[in-house]
Amino acid sequence: MLTQEWELGEPLDADTGGFGRVYHVRSAAGEPAVAKLIPKKPGADRELLFDGAGKRNVVPILDSGEHGDSWVIVMPRADKSLRGHLNENGGTLPLDECVQIMMDIAVALADLDGDIVHRDLKPENVLLLDGTWCLADFGLARYADAATATQTWKHHGTVAYYPPERWRMERATIASDVYALGTIGYEMFAGTTPFTGPEVSDFQRQHLSEAVPRLSAAPAPFAALIGECLYRAPQARPTPGNIVARLETMVRVPLAGGLAALAQANHGEVTRQAGVQRQQSQQRTEEERRAGLVEAAVDSLALISETVLEALKGAASAGEARPGQKGGWIFTLGKAQLALSAAHPVSAQAWTGGMAVPFDVVAHATMALRLSSDYRGYRGRSHSLWFCDARTAGEYGWFETAFMTSPFLASGHTDIEPFGLAPGAEARSAVSPGMDVKQLAWPFTRLEIADLDDFISRWANWLAAAAAGQLSFPSTMPERSPHGSHR
Repeated sequence: MLTQEWELGEPLDADTGGFGRVYHVRSAAGEPAVAKLIPKKPGADRELLFDGAGKRNVVPILDSGEHGDSWVIVMPRADKSLRGHLNENGGTLPLDECVQIMMDIAVALADLDGDIVHRDLKPENVLLLDGTWCLADFGLARYADAATATQTWKHHGTVAYYPPERWRMERATIASDVYALGTIGYEMFAGTTPFTGPEVSDFQRQHLSEAVPRLSAAPAPFAALIGECLYRAPQARPTPGNIVARLETMVRVPLAGGLAALAQANHGEVTRQAGVQRQQSQQRTEEERRAGLVEAAVDSLALISETVLEALKGAASAGEARPGQKGGWIFTLGKAQLALSAAHPVSAQAWTGGMAVPFDVVAHATMALRLSSDYRGYRGRSHSLWFCDARTAGEYGWFETAFMTSPFLASGHTDIEPFGLAPGAEARSAVSPGMDVKQLAWPFTRLEIADLDDFISRWANWLAAAAAGQLSFPSTMPERSPHGSHR
């Protein structure tokens, strides 16, 4: 039951969103507030589990309980929602206001991190309360440490703010809220969300595979932060605490002079265009799509590369690391060298050759282990790293694989086994149905920045063997079955 009596008034004529309906209420002492009545459906009472106590910039719960066939939560009456504020200002806001609103939201997320995930962060659920923008409507929230729930409301939420992991039906984390925050920041500055649908299937394709349109008119620090919040890999997104620190820096060192004037002029132009742009779907050309994917490939490989190199240096202090000639790095231990190249773009023509291919490849790199020739002439091994959608159409990531020469179509060893191939005619034949001179020697294995233990351990073992003069031809080829590892 509610802890005190509330006089129920008229429905709140506002864009509150979420589950249930909101009404004006007044306490017995005459204090105004709002009450949300939520039908007693399975899972609908989850919102009552969280009262925001001890969390900054979260709309507090004044009272909660039940009334008839509804759960009830009572909250302070906010001045307006962020959606209403955007509508009042033509859909866009000045840069300094965008920064301040994002900072208010990020402070709330920083306090929530590790405890609860909002899962439905959007302008309708950000309310102005006593001069501060606060989070409300935790009807879709899921406690971060809860493994399952009887009713998870997975299919609810506003699709324009849905992160890629939610489209893949993966578990939401605080990084999912960070993606939504990046979408809100983008929308406040540009007047439209990064992806505009209009159909749910369009939103799904755009969030999973299309490049985020650049905020070219925004100052570099702000545009970079928004871009990082919208990384497809949740692990690559900044934490709420990091976002707060960076936004505070922007507040302390604001734009001045000509840049400030330019930002103000841009705000007027963006406002003028917002009404038209809001109704249009962003249609990407194939070149733009690939350019966005290549950019994501470069960024994600840089994280993978740094993680691997730091692990090697930590385990082998006698090793020497130096930059590669064309990017990447080379790590030398004794007479063995392990090298990871930079990411190189792959054109559609170079990969397909005008022929049908099982999947798309947009970038590639090489992991190679070289050693002084032993008495059998063995010089080491190399693997290919391809940024592609090898498993599921439209879902791109870095995959490790390797190739070999078919024992039925050629004789004798090469000095590098297995070996990497750049995406091209030989590699295309190897992954296509049928038998060719070149075949797969290693399954397509996804590389995830948060789960590189097997990748690092394997290459560290091979490097250790090479440094000790014990690395030799693989005893069997292929070493791991590649069957079914790609489309």
